[in-house]
Amino acid sequence: MSCARLEEVLRRPARAAAKLVLAFCLLSSVAPHANAMTVRKDLGGSVRERIVQVAHLSQTGAQVRIVGTCISSCTLLLGVPNACVAPSARLGFHGPSTRQNGLPLPRAEYERVSLQMASLYPPQIRNWFMATARKTTGDYILISGKTAIAMGARACD
Repeated sequence: MSCARLEEVLRRPARAAAKLVLAFCLLSSVAPHANAMTVRKDLGGSVRERIVQVAHLSQTGAQVRIVGTCISSCTLLLGVPNACVAPSARLGFHGPSTRQNGLPLPRAEYERVSLQMASLYPPQIRNWFMATARKTTGDYILISGKTAIAMGARACD
């Protein structure tokens, strides 16, 4: 979704999270290094907000370099076309859950959000996520950047 579209949506009564996403969108579009993002330590957050971020970064052609710790919704950055992973990076995956103690979502929502998340991963990571990683909630499965690269993530130069 473009920044202009986000602004249009936010003219209506909006939640604070949506306003934060807009602020990120507007700041990143004028920041000196708007075409590059380096992930050193990102412990995740809202899947919905991260999907908006991935769409924005994809639309702007930004390069995303995952070089450090990238856990939870941060792993959705693999869906940015110009994303790459350093072999020394650490990525933590888990299935969708509520923000309260990692409680599972109702089954239909769990399936829907799992599919949304998986759609952003390279095919081999997508298959592994759907078969294994999404079954973990309240914790996460940590893999190295080297393993992510072996599973189809693009290696950073």
